[in-house]
Amino acid sequence: MSAQARDAAIVGIHEYPSRDVAGLVSPLQIKAASAAQALADAGLGWQDVDAIYDAGEGGGMAGLNIAEYFGLKPNVIDTTSVGGSSYEYHAAHARRDIAAGKARVALLTYGSTAHSNAQAIGVGGRGGGAHPADNMESFSGMTLVANYAMVARRHMHEYGTTSRQLAEISTATRAHAMRNPQAVKAMEDLEFLDIRETTLDDVVNSRMIADPLHLLECCMISDGGGAVVIAAADVARDCRNTPVWILGSGEATKYTENGGDITTSAAAQSGPSAFAEAGVAPAEIDIAMIYDSFSITVLALLEDLGFCGKGEGGAWVEGGRLRFDRPQDGPALNTDGGGLSSNHPGMRGIFLLIEAVRQLRGESCSQVSGARLAIAHGNGGMLGSRHCAGSVILGRD
Repeated sequence: MSAQARDAAIVGIHEYPSRDVAGLVSPLQIKAASAAQALADAGLGWQDVDAIYDAGEGGGMAGLNIAEYFGLKPNVIDTTSVGGSSYEYHAAHARRDIAAGKARVALLTYGSTAHSNAQAIGVGGRGGGAHPADNMESFSGMTLVANYAMVARRHMHEYGTTSRQLAEISTATRAHAMRNPQAVKAMEDLEFLDIRETTLDDVVNSRMIADPLHLLECCMISDGGGAVVIAAADVARDCRNTPVWILGSGEATKYTENGGDITTSAAAQSGPSAFAEAGVAPAEIDIAMIYDSFSITVLALLEDLGFCGKGEGGAWVEGGRLRFDRPQDGPALNTDGGGLSSNHPGMRGIFLLIEAVRQLRGESCSQVSGARLAIAHGNGGMLGSRHCAGSVILGRD
């Protein structure tokens, strides 16, 4: 890893602890509280921040409003908003801006009260306004969860993937969640029933939501938020915690096309770019923080990122190989519990970065011994139609 560029590192993180704020705080308040804690984690102050990255979840005119709310006058404002992958884009953009000398300390924040607002995220269409293909989808009842179910059914048809294989993803993330006190508290606050590690039978026998996806293959809807601080190399080496370096990144988009393959995601484009820039291969990755809106999301993304061949994901995930205590089998998946069992406030990309950093610092509740390399991959939009992919490779010295 000595030849890899060390332009910028994540030096501060914070995850807002509550998944049910009961309407007592706003998304902006969650963002501000998380930012203050992340800066303290880094040993930096508000006065050090000269770049802001925001996905607009706190309201309109995001860049202007968040700068004023935080009392900052940054040199860089980036309001890239591509759903759940926004924060991987932000991390990549922050690294580029720092390398170009435009900034020295970047602040990424997220806040959401999706649960308190009773947002029925999965049963509606893709949010964010009109899309060119709405006239081809809305009239036929294409909800968000139906879109993912369509991908799962197609994957089963093409490759023989089974529901029990998809259930491996849910059982692995729940096993990790049960080791994470914040995730357990989240399940209690969100009134999960029978909170414990789950079995494959539990998953495949849970209520069908959108055939073939069952209840325990669908993410929770929670409140929450967090913040990430990224600093230039000279700043990072003087910060409070060990820097976690951004080694490579990739961005891509995909949308419905005649003859297109809905089981292949934009990760097939963003992943190779990120790995090439970092100079590492998928087989070297210790931690895979993969966007898990649904079980099929993870399976498709693992294939597209190169952890296994296309269509081989079902067999590849069998036998509990995604658990943190199986490091010899490949990367540990979503060791905080993921969107399936820890939190999913609507756009989960920032938590992928946060838990990857915890792992590389040695601070995770499901710590992989000797972890040195991680990937955080966000998927924004709907897997079977229009979506964006952001891949970020992280490493420690």
